[in-house]
Amino acid sequence: MVSGMRFGNWMRFGTVLAVAAGLLPVALGQKPAAADAGRYINDVRTLSAPDMEGRGDGSAGLTRAQKLLAKRYASLGLEPKGTKGFLQPFDIIIGAELTGANSLKVTGAGVAQELKLKEDYTPYAFSAAGQASGGLVFAGYGITAPEWKFDEYAGLDVKGKIVVVLRGAPAFATAHAPKGESSPHGELITKAILARKHGALAVIVLNGKLGKGEEDLLPRFGGEGSQEDVGIPIVAVKGALAAEWFKSAGKDLGALQESIDNTGNPASQELPVKGALDAGVKRKHAEVSNVLAYLPGKSDEYVILGAHYDHLGKGEYGGSLAPSQIGQFHPGADDNASGTAALLELARVLAPLKGQLPRGILFSSFAGEELGLLGSAAWVRNPTLPLAKADAMLNMDMIGRIQKETLYVGGVGTAAEFKGILEKGVAATGLKAEYSESGYSSSDHTSFVVKQIPVLFFFSGLHSDYHKPSDTWEKIDAKSAVKVVDLVADTGLAIDEAPGKLQFVTVEEKHTQSTSSASGGGSGYGPYFGSIPDFGQVETGVKFSDVRPGSPAAKAGLKGGDTMIQFGDSTIKNLYDFTDALRRAKVGDKVAVTVLRDGKPLTVTVTLEQRK
Repeated sequence: MVSGMRFGNWMRFGTVLAVAAGLLPVALGQKPAAADAGRYINDVRTLSAPDMEGRGDGSAGLTRAQKLLAKRYASLGLEPKGTKGFLQPFDIIIGAELTGANSLKVTGAGVAQELKLKEDYTPYAFSAAGQASGGLVFAGYGITAPEWKFDEYAGLDVKGKIVVVLRGAPAFATAHAPKGESSPHGELITKAILARKHGALAVIVLNGKLGKGEEDLLPRFGGEGSQEDVGIPIVAVKGALAAEWFKSAGKDLGALQESIDNTGNPASQELPVKGALDAGVKRKHAEVSNVLAYLPGKSDEYVILGAHYDHLGKGEYGGSLAPSQIGQFHPGADDNASGTAALLELARVLAPLKGQLPRGILFSSFAGEELGLLGSAAWVRNPTLPLAKADAMLNMDMIGRIQKETLYVGGVGTAAEFKGILEKGVAATGLKAEYSESGYSSSDHTSFVVKQIPVLFFFSGLHSDYHKPSDTWEKIDAKSAVKVVDLVADTGLAIDEAPGKLQFVTVEEKHTQSTSSASGGGSGYGPYFGSIPDFGQVETGVKFSDVRPGSPAAKAGLKGGDTMIQFGDSTIKNLYDFTDALRRAKVGDKVAVTVLRDGKPLTVTVTLEQRK
C-alpha cells in the first residue's frame, strides 16, 4: 500500500455491520472450488522469501516475482493480456544516485576547506544536479511564516548566493502546530523551495545544536524518501566544519540558534566566506512490468481483479517505517504478498470457468504501486483491453491480518448494486464488514475511479509491522484471508452475471485530512483544494488524474487531465511547489490557478475551503 495517502482513510467508516443472508448466485449454477488456505500461505511465503528481496521496484526480486506470476497464469491456461505476453513493461523513477563530479569547497576570511563526500557533506536525493558558486548567507531556519510574524528572509539578499539553514524549526514553532504534528515550515523541501524562490543558487543544511547523546551525523543518501528533483542543489554539512564559517565572522552558531529559539527574532546575516558546490545527482530509472492474464467470457465485457505485487525492497527509497532497519529486506508479507497470493488463488479457482461466464475476468498484478500507483496508472493510460468494456475493478491490498473478524471494504458507493451484493457475500463468510462509500484511497483501485469504473477495495487494516522488516509470512492469518478470497470470488461472479452493466456513481466526499498535501487535501496545515495528482512523470507542472467531486477545484471547473503550472503568484514545476503554495494559502483565498488543458493555458479562480 502506497505511502502518503493511506492513514485515516478508514477512520470515517460507519459502524460494524454483521449481516445475515444467503450465498451469492454462481456461474451456471455451480460454485467454484473454495480457496485453499495451504496453497494460499505457501504463495505468501514464497513471495515474501529472502530471494524475493522485498520485491522492490527495479530489483531482481521483483523480476523473480514477475516470472512466478506469469508462469502460474500460463499454467492455468489463462490468456496473456500484456503488451509482451503476460507483461506490460513501463519505465519509472525508482530513486536517485550520486554520479559524476561531487565537490564542495568553502574559502575566505582564513577558511580554506575542501570537504569530503559522505564524510564532511552529502547531497540529498531530491537535490538538483549542477554547480553553484557564491557567498554564503545564513538564513536561520530558512523559514517565512506570516502566521508567526516571522520571516528570516526579510531584508536578506540571497540572490545568486548559497543559503545556509538549520534543520527543523525554532523551539517556539511547537506552539503553532496542531497537537502531535510538526510544522511543515521545518521540512527540508519547504526550505529548499523558499530559498529557490528568493533566488538562491543552492542550500546547505546544518544539524545545529545537538541534544544530549546526539551525534552530528550526515543523512544517509536516499533515506529522506523523496527522490524527485526539488529544483535547487541542496546538501548537508557537518556542524564542526560549518562552525568555522561563523567563527570567521566572530559569531557562534549555537548562540545564534539559541537567540532565534528564545527571542523569536531572526538572526539572518551574510558570512565572510564563499562556497563552490558541484552536486552530481542522477535520477535512477527502471523498467518494471504489470502482469496481466485474461479469462475470456461469452462477451467482450469484463471484470478486473487486481493486487499490487511490489513492495519496498530494503526500504532505501523511502516508505520504510523502521528507519534504523533500512538496508534490511522488507518482505511485505501482508503488503502485498497477501493480496497477490489471493489473486493467484482466484485465478486457480476461476480458471475452470473459461469461456462459460457472461463476461471475462482480467487478473491484474500491478508493479510500481508503492511509488505512487504507477502500475495501475500505466494500465489505464494504455489499457490492453477497452476501458469502456470494464464493468468493475476489485482490488485486494493487505488482506492477511484480519482483526476481530472485521474486513474493511471501500468503494461501496461507486455502484448502486454493490451494497446488496456485499451484504450477501459477507454473511456467507462469517466475517463482519465496515464499509466506505468512497473509491479514493491509497491503492490501485483509485486509478480506475478516475476513469469512472466502479471499484471495491478489500483491506484488513494497518498494524505495527506495516512497512517494516517485521511484516513476515508467519503472521498472516491464512484461514481468514481465504474467506476474503471466497468473498471476492463470489462478488466478482455476481457482478459478472449481472444482467446489465454497472453504472458508475460519483461519490461526493467530505474533505477530510486523509490524503497528502500534494493531493490538494492533506493533513495539518493549509486549506482544501481537492485535486488528485497523476504520479506519472510530466516535464513540468502538476498533472491531475482527477479532481474530487464537490471540491474547490471541481467547482472552479478543473478536471482530470489538466496540468497546473501556476498557483497564485507561485510557479508550479512539481508536487513540491504545489504543496508549498497550498500550505501558504489561507481558507477563503480566491486563487488564480492556471492549467494546461489540451496544451492550451486556462486560468480559473479557485476559492479555497476549510477542511472538515
